[in-house]
Formats: sequence, structure tokens, C-alpha cells
Amino acid sequence: MGHDILLIIIGLIIGIIIGFFVTKTYMKKYLKKNPPINEKMIEAMMSSMGRKPSQKQVRQIMNQMNRYM
Repeated sequence: MGHDILLIIIGLIIGIIIGFFVTKTYMKKYLKKNPPINEKMIEAMMSSMGRKPSQKQVRQIMNQMNRYM
């Protein structure tokens, strides 16, 4: 009886760990395909702050954001 409960608890822990890593991998792939922000959004944000960004500045910001994903 105690042995069965121990196996159930171990199975749940292993399932949670596997689920965590599968979900993490899925989210990384999803965010790479569908980034939450793109170059046009960065240009619009900088233009609303009163400056016209160059393409180099936009690429630098995108690279910085991709580095943290």
C-alpha cells in the first residue's frame, strides 16, 4: 500500500518535470515564429517619442530583444 503511494508521487513529480520542459520548448518555438514585437512596432514607438529611427537603430533594438528570448 505504501509502496503504491510512493510510486504515484514519483510519477507525478516526473510528469510535472517533463511537462515543464515540453511547455518551455513549445513556448520558445512559438515566440520565435510569432514575436510579440516587430520592427514596425519599434519604429512607431520611436516616432511617437518624437524621433525618426534609422534602420540600424531598429535592428540593434531587435537584436537586443532577441538576445533575451
